[in-house]
Amino acid sequence: MRQLLLLISFLVITVVIQAQFPKKILDKAKEKVNKKIDNATADKTPNTTPETKNEETSTTTKKEEPASFKTYSKFDFIPGEKVIGYEDFSTGNIGDFPAAWNTNASAEIITVEGKPGRWLWFTKHGVFIPEFPAPFPEDFTFEFDLLHGIPINGAGFTICIAELENVNQPQYYPNSTNQFTIELNTANTGTETGGTRFAGRKNSNTDIQNNSEAPMLNDHNNPAHISIWRQKERVRVYVNEQKIWDVPKAISKDAKLNAIVFSVSYAEETVKHFIGNLRLAVGAPDTRNKFLNQNKWVTHGILFDVNSDKIKPESYGTLKEMAGILKEFPELKVKIVGHTDADGNDAANLDLSKRRAAAVKTSLASEFGITETRMETDGKGESEPIDKNDNPAGKANNRRVEFIKI
Repeated sequence: MRQLLLLISFLVITVVIQAQFPKKILDKAKEKVNKKIDNATADKTPNTTPETKNEETSTTTKKEEPASFKTYSKFDFIPGEKVIGYEDFSTGNIGDFPAAWNTNASAEIITVEGKPGRWLWFTKHGVFIPEFPAPFPEDFTFEFDLLHGIPINGAGFTICIAELENVNQPQYYPNSTNQFTIELNTANTGTETGGTRFAGRKNSNTDIQNNSEAPMLNDHNNPAHISIWRQKERVRVYVNEQKIWDVPKAISKDAKLNAIVFSVSYAEETVKHFIGNLRLAVGAPDTRNKFLNQNKWVTHGILFDVNSDKIKPESYGTLKEMAGILKEFPELKVKIVGHTDADGNDAANLDLSKRRAAAVKTSLASEFGITETRMETDGKGESEPIDKNDNPAGKANNRRVEFIKI
């Protein structure tokens, strides 16, 4: 029987944070046994095996397939138009705390066998904040992957996006006037039910609270993809393909949100949290207007497996948006053009970009019924960058798909 795990009070903090903030973590953590260094570029082939041993939790888990593309049929999340913050931990050293973060606790960059890329493992309870450009606008999206080990009852994982008076003291985020907080309770009580909680504050006198079940948080073999979408006062929150909340009046439209705060109340040996692939993008999606009036739409919302033309299922909302326009205007024809960043071999990137564009065409035809003769494809590889290739956010902007009206 599934049971909902409720957080008793929004303002109760389960752990007293004693260290003063900010404190940059400068000491390199001890290298862990059996870690593999992985350069975690967007186009590197991941290690996949029938069984995956998680070296960080000392457990062996049977590898399971993530949700299929069709399970996202009701997924309507569309990322912002420009990536301004991106963190895949590829620029740091294994065992180090990432340079562009602050904390009053400790964490380290790791790899997990069988999981592509790098992860940040929170090794001590406390608060953690990435130094993304702020304040955030009234329209933005934020995404990240959450992988957890063997949680215990009540071992919640909290993310708060807030307007802090002092960004150097994020441990006091519960007191901020403008904020919304998401509690992801990955507790395993034997019923395989994960609890989630949302609380938004528009002013000092108004709280909005809600609770929900999120059983997908109990999948210890695959990361949960968390998507947050703010449009002025409205906030939507998704866990994988499921929309957990859609709150029309969750935050003041004038809120100058300036901090993303991760809070971990437990970080013992059997309670481990890892995050990866953080992505902050700004700009309200305006697909229809841009494509019809500007003859072009550039999207960063169609994502692929590393070094592959396989489309990730969380791209469904973006593809559905484009398919809707093509169905509304059956006379329209479109060229689909793939682009990569500058990592890797030029020829390989060109080939990859062409294959990815072809995969988008195939998906629009097979999943949404768009006639193939209405679509052409091409790829430019790394030859037409729209941002710098010397930092993760710039590379994320260069990895894109363009739809051009023909």
